[in-house]
Amino acid sequence: MIYIHVPFCHRKCTYCAFFSKVESGEWKVERYVDALIEEMERRKGEQAHAIQTVYFGGGTPSILPLGQLSRIVEGLRRCFDLSQVQEVTLEANPEDLTHDYLRGLASLRFFNRLSIGIQSLDDDMLRLLNRRHSAQQAVDAVENAQAAGFHNISVDFIYGLPVGHRGQAPFPGGGTGASPLSKGVTHVSAYALTVEEGTALSVQVKRGRVVLPDEEEVVRQYHELRLRLMDAGFEQYEVSNYARAGYRSRHNSRYWNRTPYLGLGPGAHSFSFFESGSTSVAHVEKRRWNNPDGTVGEETLTDKDAFNEIVMTALRTTDGLALSVVPEGQRERLHRMMQPYIDCGWIIPTDNRYVPTAEGLLHADGIAASLFVA
Repeated sequence: MIYIHVPFCHRKCTYCAFFSKVESGEWKVERYVDALIEEMERRKGEQAHAIQTVYFGGGTPSILPLGQLSRIVEGLRRCFDLSQVQEVTLEANPEDLTHDYLRGLASLRFFNRLSIGIQSLDDDMLRLLNRRHSAQQAVDAVENAQAAGFHNISVDFIYGLPVGHRGQAPFPGGGTGASPLSKGVTHVSAYALTVEEGTALSVQVKRGRVVLPDEEEVVRQYHELRLRLMDAGFEQYEVSNYARAGYRSRHNSRYWNRTPYLGLGPGAHSFSFFESGSTSVAHVEKRRWNNPDGTVGEETLTDKDAFNEIVMTALRTTDGLALSVVPEGQRERLHRMMQPYIDCGWIIPTDNRYVPTAEGLLHADGIAASLFVA
């Protein structure tokens, strides 16, 4: 699997802590694509097996002109074995998905999945979050994508939004303009709003300009969101992800299963053979990411680190933690420490795995942290 990080945005969302740059000239985009293709050439030997999924994330990949996207696609086809690719995702913002852009995207015959960052269907909230699109543009983007031949469409939403605003649920009843999305969407990623240090939102919260709901209200919204999505025909398969039958994100599921992957572009992380990771330096001004070999170092995970990562990712999914991936020497300890969560109904034990309930998924990170090997 391959992840490509596109670091450009039209503007910075108030809550965003990802590495991105406000796009300020076509020449920077061209230099980025030049460097990205050079990195593909340099690192093509790191993927010995045929690629099954490719994911363009960001930033805002849909900011790239079709000509530059075409160059990237050509580079991928030249450098990697794509004969077994099953899923290719492009993250996009609604305002970019015009009829012409979508038709051009379809003509590349490469992308078969769109992940559209809607976040809210309340125009006041979208302005507060510094989003460029309106609620109607979000609905139009989904319909435009379908008309262009895209039928695997994921949308992102945020709940736990500032007090006094609606828009938390993607399919609420009555008058929000949200209902058309339930017909055209195959996958929903729904995240609780988090306040990251260094973001505009963190400053607004500290100054009292934005008031966030308390934990009890966020939990209520989580349960309401989950029920609404299930009623609309979606299945929860990870704490923040819901899909119609057959439309789980294959790429993200591979992350959670700890499948090795290659990250390309500034700020992209790679993972290889359950042991090491590397990160491309987060800088787009330098043609070669400011480092001749394209990385800023490698980290070798200890057995303890690997175990902790397995526990963390597995307990966030409805598949749960399989005993087969737990070293035999850890199983008795794990069961003993898991017992309180079994007793309170957050974890259901089976013959070969520990499966979180809906309430357990809500507390997955805390449960996992308590099971870590120090």
